[in-house]
Amino acid sequence: QVQPVESGGGSVQAGGSLRLSCVVSGYLHAPHCMGWFRQAPGKEREGVAGIRGDGTITYARSVKGPFTISQDKVEDTLALQMNNLKPEATAEYYCAITRSFCGVPWLLSRAPYDYWGQGTQVTVSS
Repeated sequence: QVQPVESGGGSVQAGGSLRLSCVVSGYLHAPHCMGWFRQAPGKEREGVAGIRGDGTITYARSVKGPFTISQDKVEDTLALQMNNLKPEATAEYYCAITRSFCGVPWLLSRAPYDYWGQGTQVTVSS
């Protein structure tokens, strides 16, 4: 079983920055995708950013520019750099991984992801 573990969440003022990290244990077959999702109270879990093994990246329109997803293949970690944070970004953030194939149009969809972390809370105050 593959187990992602997130860290780096916290509370910041609007305009501040946070960097989330995801460490993955267990064996992963290639090809696969990795992504960040978030869920605010009363809302559905939504895709924030996703990356494929070939380096293809997709961002949600609302975070394109301020957020950057990156992968360290050697250390098997995933990161999300979040800059210029706004209160609307307040949510529980999750790291997710697919077991195998992931097409680009599905990078920000929940459906193809098989393994999920426990989540890390991000709170942005004004």
